[in-house]
Amino acid sequence: MIKRSEIQKIVDNYDGLRIAVLGSHSALEIMDGAKDEGLSTIVFCQKGRETPYQRFDRIADEIKVLKKFSDMSSVKNQKMLRNTNSIIVPHRALTAYLGYDVIENSLNVPIFGNRALFQAEERNNKKNQYYLLKKAGIKYPKIFKNPKDINKPAIVKVQEKKRKLERAFFTVSSFSDYKKKSADKIKQGTIAKTDLQNATIEQLAIGTYLNFNYFHTPISKNVDFIGIERRLQTNIHDYNALPAKQQLELDIDLQNIEVGHTPASIRESLLEKVITMGDKFVAAVQKEYPPGIIGPFSLQSVITKDLEIIVYDVSLRVPGNPILATTSPYTKYQYGQTFGIGRRIAMEIKTAQEEGKLARIVT
Repeated sequence: MIKRSEIQKIVDNYDGLRIAVLGSHSALEIMDGAKDEGLSTIVFCQKGRETPYQRFDRIADEIKVLKKFSDMSSVKNQKMLRNTNSIIVPHRALTAYLGYDVIENSLNVPIFGNRALFQAEERNNKKNQYYLLKKAGIKYPKIFKNPKDINKPAIVKVQEKKRKLERAFFTVSSFSDYKKKSADKIKQGTIAKTDLQNATIEQLAIGTYLNFNYFHTPISKNVDFIGIERRLQTNIHDYNALPAKQQLELDIDLQNIEVGHTPASIRESLLEKVITMGDKFVAAVQKEYPPGIIGPFSLQSVITKDLEIIVYDVSLRVPGNPILATTSPYTKYQYGQTFGIGRRIAMEIKTAQEEGKLARIVT
């Protein structure tokens, strides 16, 4: 792991600020927030995937097109980023395309976030998200460690074989159902047998799905509740909208691939639980992964018919929900204006620079 003190020395010598992002996932919302706060930006794109950033060039001060995303971490690019006072804002695509080993051990550029924490998202990590939720006293779904133990509706969380950024989740109702569906998906080439062996099987939580988005750093006064969104998923989302009779007539392979977002809010009487849950999670992470949460995080949850909140997934970097920037009432309640994760990040970085505290929010 790169020593935090080395990164702090780099940022202490900065005489300006630039936000750097990998051109995927949530780069646009990060750069848009940066521009709202008067910060310059650079985006690293993979050839063939640069069009959105060229089209929305108001928010991209520099667009660097690479042969492949992983070239962002080349020695040359790292030196350029340090020389231009750049801070990398991480999202899911950064961890997927650069890899944890590079981020933890050779990406010698300041990151707005806790680089030691990112791997906790992976369910095969020892101190993973389940571990952190348990330490925080937050309820999460029952885990079936052995497929033979499946006796209730469950969801198998496994990585896609070809697209490593995507997850080929599927639901099962029993061990026999698990065997049939997993064999079919392996035969179809959707998943690999080795990935299935490392899959997590959770009891399926039934209720309303909402993603709660928060923000905190070591210089924050409180844990900010940024807002709520729901994910649009293909092909299950619109399949579920069909009448039951039509569903029974169709024989199609269902998948949960995220393709978009839609805004949401929550009844006011439940906000106490939601805000407290964020506070408890931040406190737990601070003990287990010092210096704790740096930046945004999301607790993807289900609210049951008994109004119990069950967290089924955790994002420990920019979750990717640009819809919050124009739809969340909660930032307006706190700050008097509606904005999303991207701007909240830029606000914190700018404040840290003005107060001489940049070293406290990078690793």
